[in-house]
Amino acid sequence: MPNTKSAIRRARRVKLQTSVNRMRISKYRSIIKLINSLIDRKKKNEAKKLLPKFNSQIMKIAKTGVIKKKTASRNISRISKKIYSLK
Repeated sequence: MPNTKSAIRRARRVKLQTSVNRMRISKYRSIIKLINSLIDRKKKNEAKKLLPKFNSQIMKIAKTGVIKKKTASRNISRISKKIYSLK
């Protein structure tokens, strides 16, 4: 348990930030699953349409520090490569 007033406030802030980060991680995982499922089903046009939204979501999450920017760039690159290699 926090002892000082500032520690109490900090604990409250950390609790809120944890819930926000959990939502961001959830969004990150779900958008990756969604686009990977489209790739697995070979739906190139739908995946292409989702790609800008995917890029935007991933970079927003990276900007907040939930995932690193290089990880986000790597994910975007690999997904784009998979989409454009579909026939």
